[in-house]
Amino acid sequence: MHRWLQDEIIAHGRLPLLFFLLGFIGGFVFIRLSVRMIRAKVRWWPGNVTPGGQHVHHMVFGVIAMLVSGVALIAVYEDGTQTTGAALAACFGIGAALVLDEFALIFYLKDVYWEEQGRASVDAVFVALAVTGLLLVGARPDAIVNVSDFRDNPEAWVRVVLAVGVLISLAVAAVVIAKGKIWTGLFGMFFFPMLLVGSIRLSRPGAPWARWRYADKPKKMRRALEREKRYRRPMIRAKIYVQDLIAGKPSVAHAVAATEVELERTVHAAPPPPPREHAVR
Repeated sequence: MHRWLQDEIIAHGRLPLLFFLLGFIGGFVFIRLSVRMIRAKVRWWPGNVTPGGQHVHHMVFGVIAMLVSGVALIAVYEDGTQTTGAALAACFGIGAALVLDEFALIFYLKDVYWEEQGRASVDAVFVALAVTGLLLVGARPDAIVNVSDFRDNPEAWVRVVLAVGVLISLAVAAVVIAKGKIWTGLFGMFFFPMLLVGSIRLSRPGAPWARWRYADKPKKMRRALEREKRYRRPMIRAKIYVQDLIAGKPSVAHAVAATEVELERTVHAAPPPPPREHAVR
């Protein structure tokens, strides 16, 4: 373990990345435990922060932690050691965990933490963990240009092409994520064709893209709903069957019927955007 840490992590300058990952995991586990303790109304556990009756979401503390540690990382970029970078990266990871744990609040612009849409936060956290793990073992996203190669290339047109390529990749990734395909959007950064496929195919019915683009296109929305149910049906059916198996009453017929009930309950079209108010002249 020590040799792996020395040869694969420290020698390649990845110690801050490792501590970011550890801080992220620790922050996520803590905040998930905390919100459950608060919801269960455990008396000895500190409750929500509500100065003046205003509930402060924990992502606010995450943003502050990311801002402070991020600025500090920039400040020590030239002269700081890996140890200093690792400590600040751990703080940044904790802040990132607090923010991504409420990713659904940012994504849907409403508090859906305990609702079905709140699963987007869990998806975002696991995607971040997976991507960080890939970076830790040396993988590099196609959309990120090697800074030294970019800086050392004397040709201005090459730099322009590289910069445009990065912007296009990031724009396509933003479209894919707006379509509700978080895993495809982030993993597609490592394999650009995946991004292209995700950007061309239908949006998930509850995603912002569907809300913006499918409100006046009922056929597309219906196709998106049918596709969502088709993809989720096997997973939900397997989950219900396992639950029945653990309960001691496994039944394929019950799993099939309960799956359709669950799909009808959880898969819905995004509400249309509110009508624009015309300015009175």
